Amino acid sequence: MSFFRPKTPSAYLLIGIAIGAVGGACAAGANQPHMQSALNSLQAARAELVQAAPDKGGYRARAITRTEEAINETERGIRYAGD
Repeated sequence: MSFFRPKTPSAYLLIGIAIGAVGGACAAGANQPHMQSALNSLQAARAELVQAAPDKGGYRARAITRTEEAINETERGIRYAGD
């Protein structure tokens, strides 16, 4: 039986971020399924961008930055609605 084993430290970091974000956001976003779904999609998109080859004329780096901004704004929206 084989188990999934990340091969790089960044994979462990991404897994930890995803688990922490999902766990924390689930408590705050339990009654916000669309915001939670959007947050999950943004986090998945960021993980894909991080894994992409870096030679994209700077567009990949800007996409990562803007995706992180969108994640932060979505998390703020979830927290705001939970207050």
